[in-house]
Amino acid sequence: MKETVIFGHKLPDTDSVCSAISLAYLKNALGVKASPRVLGDINAETKFVLDYFHIKEPRYLNDVKLQIGDIDYEKDIYCDRHESLYNTISYMRKNHLSSIPIVDEKKKFLGLLSMKDITNELISWDYDVINTSFDNILNTLEAEVVLKFDEEITGNVMVASFRSTSFINNIELDNNSILIVGDRHSIIEYAVEAGVKMLIVTGSNDIKPEHVEIARKNHVNIIKTFLRTFNVVKVVGMCNYAETLMCENNIVYVQEKDYIHDFSEMTNKLRYKVFPVLDQNKTCLGVIQLADLVNKHRKKVILVDHNEREQSVDGLEEAEIIEIVDHHKIGTIGTSQPINFRNMTVGCTCSIIYLLFKENKVEIPKDIAGLMLSAIISDTLLFRSPTATELDKEIAFNLSQIAEVDIDKYGLEMLKGGSSLKGKTVEDFLFTDLKTYAFEHTKCGVAQINTLNIEEIDVKKEKLCKLIEDTTKKENYHTILLLATDVIEGGSYIYYNKSSEELIANAFKLKDIHQGYFLPKVVSRKKQVMPAILNVFEDK
Repeated sequence: MKETVIFGHKLPDTDSVCSAISLAYLKNALGVKASPRVLGDINAETKFVLDYFHIKEPRYLNDVKLQIGDIDYEKDIYCDRHESLYNTISYMRKNHLSSIPIVDEKKKFLGLLSMKDITNELISWDYDVINTSFDNILNTLEAEVVLKFDEEITGNVMVASFRSTSFINNIELDNNSILIVGDRHSIIEYAVEAGVKMLIVTGSNDIKPEHVEIARKNHVNIIKTFLRTFNVVKVVGMCNYAETLMCENNIVYVQEKDYIHDFSEMTNKLRYKVFPVLDQNKTCLGVIQLADLVNKHRKKVILVDHNEREQSVDGLEEAEIIEIVDHHKIGTIGTSQPINFRNMTVGCTCSIIYLLFKENKVEIPKDIAGLMLSAIISDTLLFRSPTATELDKEIAFNLSQIAEVDIDKYGLEMLKGGSSLKGKTVEDFLFTDLKTYAFEHTKCGVAQINTLNIEEIDVKKEKLCKLIEDTTKKENYHTILLLATDVIEGGSYIYYNKSSEELIANAFKLKDIHQGYFLPKVVSRKKQVMPAILNVFEDK
């Protein structure tokens, strides 16, 4: 079963992380193999929550783009370096391959053998050297053993084509000679006395017993084949090891982690047909061809706490979205087929996941209950946010009973643990939780951080405003607004790019506005800030 990955948005907050972990637990309990992931660094508040309930931080997910490993490529396709060329060609024909990886005994990639290389060898007729095993020669020539002394056979190939006297008087034989001969007994006698490396007797001709004895004494390997001399000469070069013709240099290979998009571009440039697939240790896993790309398995993903493409993982268009659980407005993500989409007007995604536990009659463990409770507290700012509903409060109470924590005491401790800005940079202020919202011809970014001490931001106000201005221009935003939310005071201080000052003033009906202006009772980006900004855009 292929794993389904569950993740929140690119700037993980407590709800998105805890939702991913909780829903993954539920899916596994229901028999669906699932794993929670994060798309970025977790913030201080979320770290506090995970540490408090002793939960391991989910692994980072860079993207869900299609990779070589998502393709049904031809696995376990390769040949051992000591396989004969003859058997290698047969294997390539059987698998419709123009090239094949050559590997060692441990399947380590050594090189690539192509039909082009083999064809060039056939055309050159350069068969005068044999470097192979006894068994390769025996099997290729469909021969039988008369005498065997060596496992490895290396030598120069000769054919007894002259008449016997001419051959004996003019051809010198030694231990490096491999002789192909028919029923010429005088030449056979000359060969075994010279101690040739191997005698290949063609046409199923018999060998005199006395010649066999001389060969035995001189350790001459002898095989006998029914093939005629002409046929033996045609195929004897195919007895060689596959590695004798393989190419070792400048081989282009791929790994399972490589992206399909990059592979497609590479094949268009190189015009190769077959590429070895190797692991990180250069072990050969098989081969992939361009035609294999039709057999792809998209990564299965579940989105929590978002349904905006701009906020989601890179490569989402190449994945298969099978479910979305969210409490935000319907965004820009579309699917090619119906999916389970659970969207409710509650203050937190974990409130919806709690209901899923109940609907599926799955018991909630203490640590998972603690995570879901923390997410509700975080997203509703301990029920001070207008996004908080009575259902959120009811669910939070039930979860606190399972987690065995006091909501108010733990909630304040959690919010304080995540609100300290000591040691944080202005980049941390702006980018830790910056959400982008796309409009018809532009986009708006709204960042939010919690603080119990606004002076921690005010001392860096000049640098912060400059960063907002620079980011607005560099990333082509129309508006960037930072909310520094004070949970105790129940409102937010705002920082923005200067060109959007009028828009923000109109959105919140302000006559006097400046950097660091305090908006009382404004704590929700989703329910108070974005609707106000959207209304101004629509009125233009």
